[in-house]
Amino acid sequence: MSETSELPTTPRWLDDQEMEAWLRVLRLVMLLPGTLDRQLRRDSGLMHSSYMILATLSDALDTSMQMTDLARKTATSASRLSHAVAALEQHGWVARHRAPEDRRRQIATLTDAGKQVLVRTAPGHVEQVRTTVLDPLDPHEVQQLSALLAKIVGPLEADATENDPTRPAPPP
Repeated sequence: MSETSELPTTPRWLDDQEMEAWLRVLRLVMLLPGTLDRQLRRDSGLMHSSYMILATLSDALDTSMQMTDLARKTATSASRLSHAVAALEQHGWVARHRAPEDRRRQIATLTDAGKQVLVRTAPGHVEQVRTTVLDPLDPHEVQQLSALLAKIVGPLEADATENDPTRPAPPP
């Protein structure tokens, strides 16, 4: 609901089936990050959030992105991203510089050393994702999962973008 809409006068309580589905979503949200973090830390010493930054930069044009775009793409706050990128810079896996067209903006770039970390880390991570999320499902269920999550995640991303404090205000 938007801020201007009113709450229903009677709560729309969850029925048993909805409650079961909701509790499973919560368990997934709570358990999956820890599972991915444990695998990445064991195999490469990386946290999942750091891996996501490196992988997102790897997929970007010229392996570079403006920090605000990188924050949006990784669903990370600007301050948390800044700290994470600083740690990645200390390892030599990411470099930051000012955008030539707008000196107020910073650009993060994946370095060759960062690419090597991804090359070493990606196979184990992909195997963990397959084992944990995809292998229990048949191909049709994977397609259904993707479609269902798109319905849920799309509005969340739109809301996050709309309420992003770094987004320029609309003209009056």
